[in-house]
Amino acid sequence: MCEDDHGTDTGTGLGRRALFVTGAAAALTLGSVTFSHGTPAEAAPGTETKTVRGTLPTGSPDFVYLPVDIPDGVRELRVAYSYDRPTVPAGTAGNALDIGVFDQHGTDLGGKGFRGWSGGARTEFFIRADDATPGYIPGRVKAGTWHIALGPYTVSPQGLSYEITITLTYGEPGEVVPPVYPPERAKGRGRAWYRGDCHLHTWYSDGKRTPAEIAALARAAGLDFINSSDHNTPSSHAHWADQAGDDLLIMVGEEVTTRNGHVLALGTDPGTFVDWRYRARDNRFGKFARQIRRAGGLVVPAHPHATCVGCNWKFGFAEADAVEVWNGTYSPEDEVALADWDGMLVASVRDRRGEKGGAGDEGRGWIPAMGNSDAHRDPDPVGVPQTVVLAEDLTREAIQDGLRAGRSYVAESKSVSLSFTASGPKGEHADIGGRLKVAEDAPVTVRLEVTGAPRCTVRFVTDQGVLFTSGVLPVAGAGTVEWRTTAQYAAYVRAEVRHEAVLAPMPGALAAFTNPIFLGR
Repeated sequence: MCEDDHGTDTGTGLGRRALFVTGAAAALTLGSVTFSHGTPAEAAPGTETKTVRGTLPTGSPDFVYLPVDIPDGVRELRVAYSYDRPTVPAGTAGNALDIGVFDQHGTDLGGKGFRGWSGGARTEFFIRADDATPGYIPGRVKAGTWHIALGPYTVSPQGLSYEITITLTYGEPGEVVPPVYPPERAKGRGRAWYRGDCHLHTWYSDGKRTPAEIAALARAAGLDFINSSDHNTPSSHAHWADQAGDDLLIMVGEEVTTRNGHVLALGTDPGTFVDWRYRARDNRFGKFARQIRRAGGLVVPAHPHATCVGCNWKFGFAEADAVEVWNGTYSPEDEVALADWDGMLVASVRDRRGEKGGAGDEGRGWIPAMGNSDAHRDPDPVGVPQTVVLAEDLTREAIQDGLRAGRSYVAESKSVSLSFTASGPKGEHADIGGRLKVAEDAPVTVRLEVTGAPRCTVRFVTDQGVLFTSGVLPVAGAGTVEWRTTAQYAAYVRAEVRHEAVLAPMPGALAAFTNPIFLGR
């Protein structure tokens, strides 16, 4: 299944290989690489290097582990790798090989062994007590069996040939630097609408921006809060504290990037690692969704209808606290996600749910929607779109409460602001995410105030579909739109603000949309 040779350049055989199950998907374990505590004559003083070569065929397991026996006295582990990229026929996936590492605690699913992951973003990494390559967790390189983790994301018909070079540097381990995390509270304005972007990538995964650069862009975009969400690693968590301030709340999390879709662990306790090594068929996601919530986070499936390999969400929404309907610059994928989410709203009122957002408990209700930029690098704009949430204060807990309850809308930029309400004949009132408790036949007035949306139209969407479309807003982009209905006619109402259509009869791109207001008792 896999032909390898390892050693220095002597071609020493790898020995036995094993195909086994790690608690989820099958994985291939190669023969061990061993080091002796000493300095070979051909190596630089204090270092020892071994090289492993091999070929993976099409259809390889999701993960291939290379055990490395680390002796005592190692100061630094350094790994470099490369692989071939042959030409493939049109429509066929080429080679893509991810990499990471687990320490002496092992590779058990959800275990304590994780020490870093860079996916395909880097060709080498190092770990030592006081520092590590972005994506990896600093700490001592303790003796025991470590595992280099390879993820053959896609393999060409010709197979995937790889080379891994492992270098150990011996010496005193150095001092471990205690992590410092951002505070859970910013100054805030009390109960108010706060703007945020909860899907952002730094150079600690496959992004190109530093935390400082992202924080500056967030402030320029008018954001009050952000959430760090690097792929499959919490390594950035200890690098945000200097960027937080009275004007910017910084939450930390992870984009859990499985082979069957991505999910945001939004606002978890700093340092939380959420494993991703499973598929929908392994029936493991519920366990890790519960872990996210125990760590104080929200479970938010990301870009559920994305078309990249492994990006489309296939785990269902039973565990979701919210869903990312709008991801980056508005696209046809988002239009499909919006329609799919609206179908979930219809199901919630059909099942006589729809009283509150959130998941993970009995009697869970409807699933709120949110939007984020998923910005990685220039020219990806931070805060396009942004979720605007009504929260009691600018704290991690209050923001999450607002998101979970659906007290939020999504806008393409800081320029767009909405006020969306419903009122009844006796002074009854409800805001976004709430319920207007009126009789089925009582007249209901729905009102949307818009600013910052020039040449846009307003649509009111219910469980029947679009029941009202306004005229075009003036060039100033401000206006008020009202519509009257009953709870018998519309179980919920939500608002969309759309740009002019480019290709009729397709609707124009969103400038903003709200979570629903439910009607009736």
